Amino acid sequence: MSEVLTHECPVCESEQEFYQAASTNVHIGEKVKWHCWECDYGFVRIDHTVDTSETSA
Repeated sequence: MSEVLTHECPVCESEQEFYQAASTNVHIGEKVKWHCWECDYGFVRIDHTVDTSETSA
């Protein structure tokens, strides 16, 4: 997995580069924490199961 990704930042209200702050393996997959370089907003992804940056409908 790349250590940098481009993603929409809700705080900056634009696409920003995020850095990989941490990663670990949990029982449902690889957990990766991402943080925005500009404002430090963060979110977590666990493989394709969990993405805390997604909004629920």
